[in-house]
Amino acid sequence: MDTVIITDAQPPADEPPSHHRHRHRHVPGPQTDAPPARVGLTGPKAVITPVITVLVVGLSFVSVFLAAFHTPTAHRLPVAVVASDHSAALFDVRLQRIAPEAFQVDRYPDAASARHAVEHREAYAAYLSEGGKPKVVYAGANGPAVSALLTPLASVPHGESHKIPVVDILPLSSGDSRGLSVFYASFGLILAGFLFGQLTYQVAPRLSFNQRVLSIGLFAVLGGLATTLIASTAFGAIPGSFFGIFGVVTLMAGAVAAATVALIRVFGPAGVLLGSIFMLIIGNATSGGVLPPYFLPGWLEPLTSVMPAGVGVRAMDGVAYFHHDGLTRGIVILCSWIVASVGTMFLLDRIAATSGIVHAATR
Repeated sequence: MDTVIITDAQPPADEPPSHHRHRHRHVPGPQTDAPPARVGLTGPKAVITPVITVLVVGLSFVSVFLAAFHTPTAHRLPVAVVASDHSAALFDVRLQRIAPEAFQVDRYPDAASARHAVEHREAYAAYLSEGGKPKVVYAGANGPAVSALLTPLASVPHGESHKIPVVDILPLSSGDSRGLSVFYASFGLILAGFLFGQLTYQVAPRLSFNQRVLSIGLFAVLGGLATTLIASTAFGAIPGSFFGIFGVVTLMAGAVAAATVALIRVFGPAGVLLGSIFMLIIGNATSGGVLPPYFLPGWLEPLTSVMPAGVGVRAMDGVAYFHHDGLTRGIVILCSWIVASVGTMFLLDRIAATSGIVHAATR
């Protein structure tokens, strides 16, 4: 019996070697938004890096929160005044004696406009001296710290022996006696948004851009719905429109989650550190949920109007108490965070896809 020897197929003798050498061209696979793979640290770096990273986060938390809250002092808190020129000037002088630079007196033409300013958070209290019956009105929904600062104003105009009525025209809800429910709800969701951004790259690093955006949207909607049901429906801690609160909380969750994902996409593992410092620590410290922005140090106060936590908390307070104060601005800024973060991920994906095609073409 003849023996048949099977060997690898050879190219035809007349085919140039260069043709079969490049017969199979490399085709790039589907592009994902996963950050470049890293080899784990070894040696001294593996010992020192986690220690330094965690200490940076922990000490940042201690430093920022102590700077914001160790001795909170009001800075030019707006107070509306409806009174004669003489009475208004006397009121301003005596306010400065009680707490220098703590208050800013703003004149209003009548009691109705002053009350409107308090109810819409344009002023934190109002001294009304029309008709010979002076009184102080304020919004207790601004929190106990503001109430404690404003209540003594009752004795300012006429001395301790002639106290005038102090009226809380916008009190906290019965389910939120300390005025911290909005802060707790926002803090919990911001923490969840940061953890989502970190975890999504750990458990699903190869998601496509569309899948990643869908995941962020699903987290934001479910997180917003669950938070609103717990805080507003179950505990009755945050009054106001259910759908209004749900919308703001959903946008806040989406903004924090998208920003965290974008930071990790851009900076890799360092994005986790940056997200914890900016989204968690600085964001929550400047949110205005514990104390209004007027109580923050000068270097922290401006961040309240641009960070997701700050604009989100103000919008939630507006829906709950202050006739939608800050709602429009909050929606615009939160949507801007989402669009900028998603746009960054999209741009980096397109750059990565283009680089892959060029690389394949030059092989």
